Amino acid sequence: MAVEIGSSSAPKASFWRDQRNRAIMTQVVVISLFVAFVWFIVDNTIENLARLGIEPGFEFLGEIAGFMPTSPNFNLTNFDMNSSTHGDVFLLGLVNTILISFCGIVLATVVGFIVGVLRLSSNMLISFVAAIYIEGTRNVPLLLQILIWYFGVFLSLPNVRSSLDIGEVIFLNDRYLTFPVPVPEPGFMLFPISLILAIGAVVVLAKWAKKRQDATGEQFPVFWTSVGLVTVLPLLALIVTGFPVTWDIPSLQGFNFQGGTQAPAAFWALLAALTFYTGAFIAENVRAGIQAVSHGQTEAAFALGLRPGLTMRKIIIPQALRVIVPPTTSQYLNLTKNSSLAIAIGYPDLVNVFTGISLNQTGNAVEIIALTMLVYLTISLLISLFMNWYNKRIALVER
Repeated sequence: MAVEIGSSSAPKASFWRDQRNRAIMTQVVVISLFVAFVWFIVDNTIENLARLGIEPGFEFLGEIAGFMPTSPNFNLTNFDMNSSTHGDVFLLGLVNTILISFCGIVLATVVGFIVGVLRLSSNMLISFVAAIYIEGTRNVPLLLQILIWYFGVFLSLPNVRSSLDIGEVIFLNDRYLTFPVPVPEPGFMLFPISLILAIGAVVVLAKWAKKRQDATGEQFPVFWTSVGLVTVLPLLALIVTGFPVTWDIPSLQGFNFQGGTQAPAAFWALLAALTFYTGAFIAENVRAGIQAVSHGQTEAAFALGLRPGLTMRKIIIPQALRVIVPPTTSQYLNLTKNSSLAIAIGYPDLVNVFTGISLNQTGNAVEIIALTMLVYLTISLLISLFMNWYNKRIALVER
């Protein structure tokens, strides 16, 4: 009896036993539930607003605001109380929020790196002072620090008529810091053009110097050459055009200063609190990053005759950045969001003038809160994208 031998294939697994199919279906279910939840919230909100007789929409942005959200001499968007709208209030708050966040990030980074390096100093006194600053600042609530800087430091300064002066052109008092501003004249445009060209030349020079060092091992004085380019080229442009700029210098007239620009005490108090508070956290990130680099790197650099300062700049810090950057990104995001505490001292940021005053006047709470959340979300995402790009740029690349 002959036995028929045929080719047999393994039984095909059912749809639900396939791990990939289950993963796809799980994601579809989760996304569907999330969309349904959002739709429920939006629909419920619209229904409740309609029941209260509130018409949702953003038409209120075109209505005249009728109030002055900032001082006349700290008006970065030329806001006019008689003609500007709530949309202009939003723009003013946005500009002030970006300004305080940018300045805070830059200064906190500088403070954090300096204190982080000093924290590891072999000098016990310097290391102790740095540790006291870090631990003391990190463990005091930020809001309390803002109030201390504002009420305890800046409001205790002399009044306007008794202002502290620096060179009789900069004046500091309990209300603001006023300083001269340049007034451009015809021909001044050559100065910013020359400055942009100088910065471009610095970038090209840095890339050329790196390629030259990789090929020959010889170092080029990039720093001082860059300082010379950025200083000399714009200065030559001013000389050629006959210095087409004048200065609007503040002067005391009656009970106030006229001329120049005035940065209010609330700005400086908020900036100081954000800088030193966030700088303390960044300092710890810097300390951890430096300690993460093997001490053998330092010993090898010293064996090659490199100076301590050059060793720190060229060998230790570049490797430590891979540990420093990720947690520092979180601190940048925290600083940006913490700037909303400006409402405690009256700095005209987005939360204070838009989510506060405009909301009370218009009653469009949902729209205003949504716009404010969108602004902070956008700023945070942009910071994250930039820092993630920088982190990938400095990451170790395997060969």
